[in-house]
Amino acid sequence: MHTTRKIVTDEKPTASVRRRRRLGWSIGLAALALVAAACSGGGSSSGAGLYGAGPATSSGASMATVVDLRGSNLGQILVDGQGRTLYLFEADTAGKSNCHGACTSAWPPYLSSGTPKAGPGVTTGQLGTIPGDGGAQATYHGHPLYYYAGDSEPGDTTGQGLNQFGARWYVVAPSGDRIATG
Repeated sequence: MHTTRKIVTDEKPTASVRRRRRLGWSIGLAALALVAAACSGGGSSSGAGLYGAGPATSSGASMATVVDLRGSNLGQILVDGQGRTLYLFEADTAGKSNCHGACTSAWPPYLSSGTPKAGPGVTTGQLGTIPGDGGAQATYHGHPLYYYAGDSEPGDTTGQGLNQFGARWYVVAPSGDRIATG
């Protein structure tokens, strides 16, 4: 039979051992803080859980909803004020979102706390809002606007052309129409 003995000493750890322990605790706490920040979904714009710490506010609505233009490999596309790509869903009907429940986890709506503002090159008269999951959802040319959770950086267009939740998703041209290339 094998027994394990515990060695007990009254010796205090050396300064070197104490420094290594403090360093280990510091690294562990920093890693824990990073995990907590990544899971919190806090931030100051709209959407949910995107681009690192996430753009959603606690209420889900944006403080200043901006629709802007950005050049991409697909041409000029609509983005939010931080350059995050905005998409339309082909299953939506004019002024009505058909993305609910699990769909909004993959495709968070671009929410607004007021009237969306147009950046340069964006037609103000095309902007609006509709009632949506979590608040007023920004629209452009009658299309409800969404983010794609798979985009990790501003300007990413990894959701382009995906067929999910019953229809295809596309980035939006300055005209308000889908960009079907790419």
